[in-house]
Amino acid sequence: MGHIKFNIGKKILISLDNCRQLCYTKRKNTISGGVIFLPGDSGEFHRMAGHRPKRKGLIFMPKVVFQIEGGKPVTVECNVGDNLLELARRSNVAIDAPCSGNGSCGKCRVKLVEGELESMPTRHISDDEYKEGWRLSCASKVIADCTIFVPDIASAYQSRMKTADLSSPKEVAIFDECQENLKHSGIHFKNAYLAQVLTLAEPSLDDTMPDNERLTWAIEDALGVEHVRIPFPVMVKLAHTLRENNFRVCVKGEKKGDTFECMEVCAPEDTAIVGCAIDIGTTTVTMVLTDLTSGKLLAKGSSGNGQIRYGADVINRIIEQGKPGGKKKLQDAILKETLVPILANLCKTAGINARSILRLCVGANTTMNHLFVGVDAQSVRMEPYVPSFFHWDGLLAGDLKLPANPLAPVLIAPNIGSYVGGDITAGTLASGIWDKDEMSLFIDLGTNGEIVFGNRDFLMSCACSAGPAFEGGDISCGMRATDGAMEAVTIDVDTMEPTASIIGDAGQKCVGICGSGIIDLISELYRCGIINAKGLFVREGKRVKRDAHGMGRYVVAFPEESETEREVSLNEVDIDNFIRAKGAIFSAIDTLLKSVDMTVDMIDRVYVAGGIGSGINMKNAVNIGMFPDVDIEKFHYIGNSSLTGAYAMVMSNEAEAKCAEVAANMTYLELSTYPGYMDSFVAACFLPHTDRSLFPHSIQER
Repeated sequence: MGHIKFNIGKKILISLDNCRQLCYTKRKNTISGGVIFLPGDSGEFHRMAGHRPKRKGLIFMPKVVFQIEGGKPVTVECNVGDNLLELARRSNVAIDAPCSGNGSCGKCRVKLVEGELESMPTRHISDDEYKEGWRLSCASKVIADCTIFVPDIASAYQSRMKTADLSSPKEVAIFDECQENLKHSGIHFKNAYLAQVLTLAEPSLDDTMPDNERLTWAIEDALGVEHVRIPFPVMVKLAHTLRENNFRVCVKGEKKGDTFECMEVCAPEDTAIVGCAIDIGTTTVTMVLTDLTSGKLLAKGSSGNGQIRYGADVINRIIEQGKPGGKKKLQDAILKETLVPILANLCKTAGINARSILRLCVGANTTMNHLFVGVDAQSVRMEPYVPSFFHWDGLLAGDLKLPANPLAPVLIAPNIGSYVGGDITAGTLASGIWDKDEMSLFIDLGTNGEIVFGNRDFLMSCACSAGPAFEGGDISCGMRATDGAMEAVTIDVDTMEPTASIIGDAGQKCVGICGSGIIDLISELYRCGIINAKGLFVREGKRVKRDAHGMGRYVVAFPEESETEREVSLNEVDIDNFIRAKGAIFSAIDTLLKSVDMTVDMIDRVYVAGGIGSGINMKNAVNIGMFPDVDIEKFHYIGNSSLTGAYAMVMSNEAEAKCAEVAANMTYLELSTYPGYMDSFVAACFLPHTDRSLFPHSIQER
């Protein structure tokens, strides 16, 4: 490589042919030796006098501008060769990537507006779309300055995802009914948290009692306790608080027998004592604040789980956290990017000080619990599938730096297995099946499928890897339940024309299909005889198209009918992927029943929970063989049961104890090692099943 000299102080232009590297070392008025990367096989490098590169050694760093639709642009510098999706993650630019960047889902589409990217060919981007600038961020490397357009749909999971978050009267009514049922089962909604306003005698030269003793005596006198504990976080601000309020203050804490645990000393006007219930789902996070005395809901909110960009399923996230710095990265995604903003917003809505939150409870699956507290989750996915913990006592809000009282205990609903976690134990508590004589089936349908079967005498549980299909992953036109998602559909048996319900404002055009919409669509295609039991297209028409290889697809929205001006369709590969997902659900139910020598006929009630459950047409779910063929009247949707159970545990010490008891008495069945499960799964991978006698009410009209 030649030695180049030029004068500093002028605008300079270096043009290189067939050279990708040029080294620089500054020596007085010359530059020579070093490393600089130039795009392509030829390129130009401009440098103004006095400009210094960002890194030591004068290494050129490309500048990437993310133009976020509906948001402010984000400009970052990076190394040549950096993966665009990884760069977006490091820069907190939200780009949905259910497959965690392995190129299989095609959901991380962005548009190259200016500059250059090195992008691998992919089946998810057509030749015409490539010419327009569309790329998969996971399959693109930065090789020069560029401007990237990030479409609105890429970040919709953060705030506009449809969730079971008590935002509708129906959800609130279900929530209230579950709480009433728990009370009728004998659980008293009482806890030992209280607030007491005290007036203390001010110190003087004649009264030199120290502040902590003065407060202790006042508390003992007011509450009739024999012992008072004043922890360090309270003690360090005690002197200031007492004098600022002229020795009239409010103390907050928990009364345990004859001991009062003082958690806060504040102004006498601030008497709120608040609890926080949190459901950390793999996809969404939902939270409520409640008055610990009355049980009244003070505020509620939800958002997408910030970890989504690291993969739609728990396995991808475990793999990601196993990389250098991965544990902190995943923990920050759930704590700093998700929970802290929601909590801050709810405190503002409720008009309370965050330090008034004296008790929190989290319902989450086993992996989410590990990532939440920053514990290595690798053992969850490795045989013999033993997690680091099932139950955790002594965790405080201060340990996690949550915006709450630092002394507030953080209850974690107990896990019972690697893939059956606290969201299921909390949900089982909320369902009340532990207090019923009848045989009940509890199904929590989300990114994973968890199932519990039993009654007051026994409880069996298992989890199945349904994959991300119910969240729209592994489906070419699939998407999460955000604006533009088709959530329900019917098809005319003669014309094969669809009538769809789209999430969003009136007039919203279709962007893709979410989980409940996929269930409806496949059921309707089967009912109308458009596809056969294998999911292959057997009818032709305007809406049925085939590619050059003969693979069929059903067009839900032609380009002129869709929001993105791209065809929205479901092809045979999509249907096969979904059949496997629904087969996993039914085979898990079938195996769980067989493990206790029971059949579908013995099921008295079916409780369906989770965000997807709210939109599921139960009849269609039975029609395709996802749920057992029992009377539709036996199905009951019970909302976000994990949040309901977490709320009960926050409000009631008895509910907390009962949840621990339910978890201890629940038997976990590991399907991956259970004999016969794979045979059951293969048999369920047809519409509705290879054994049609199991689904006598499954309908095919043509």
